[in-house]
Amino acid sequence: EFKDYNFIEKPAILDKYKAAAQITNAALLKVISLCKVGADVHKVCQEGDQFIEEELKKIFNNKKSKKIERGIAFPTCISLNHTCGHFSPMADESIALQEGDVAKIDLGAHLDGFIAQAAHTIVVTADLAAKVSGKKADAILDGHNALLAAQRVIREGSTNTSVTEVIAKVAESFGVTPLEGVLSHKVKKHLIDGNDVIINKETPEQKVEEIEFAPGDVIGLDIYISTGEGKPKESEFRTTVYKRELDAQYNLKIKSSRAFFAEVNKRFPTL
Repeated sequence: EFKDYNFIEKPAILDKYKAAAQITNAALLKVISLCKVGADVHKVCQEGDQFIEEELKKIFNNKKSKKIERGIAFPTCISLNHTCGHFSPMADESIALQEGDVAKIDLGAHLDGFIAQAAHTIVVTADLAAKVSGKKADAILDGHNALLAAQRVIREGSTNTSVTEVIAKVAESFGVTPLEGVLSHKVKKHLIDGNDVIINKETPEQKVEEIEFAPGDVIGLDIYISTGEGKPKESEFRTTVYKRELDAQYNLKIKSSRAFFAEVNKRFPTL
């Protein structure tokens, strides 16, 4: 949600945020509708990405604004069960959704560098009337309630530490654990992971500098909850989600490498 503090004199910025958010939310609903038993994760992720790109073409498309940069801010990911996040597999490494899978959907769009992300957790089932129970229900309900509690704490004059504390309190009430190593970032134009962060779970080894929230801050809030000990491990799946390192310089000699890099520069220059 965007308060009007810094946007009053710049309504065009707010319009871009709103447009990106509307498309992101619509893409999330699209992907949720496709997450059926037997569905191929790669194909569903591809459909989510294609939906975002196609919808972005339909807005701000007059002569003055049609050249505005737009596209995927974060690729569609569907991470199942014990896989924490960022699972967007290649076609030959994909898997099919199974009855009872806990699917964590994550995606994002941007318009002129103004980013909107969304995520949602569902349990895949052929019986939409079936009730979820046990530890799955505990984790999902905790994630939902921790999100609501965190949103109330994120206000002018409050701190990132208070958000981490309220996430821990809600998790304790549900008998589950916040996941270690997860950071929520302040988001700026063309920057999805700013330096000011909220840590999902503080430990003696993992702490962040305390910051105070200010009017106009935009935050990508990630709530990750585990029914286990909350300590992520390296996955057997290979990495498929990358972000451009703008400070690095490249001297590519192979033709296919240069072609790939040209595509990256065209479609994902910063995100």
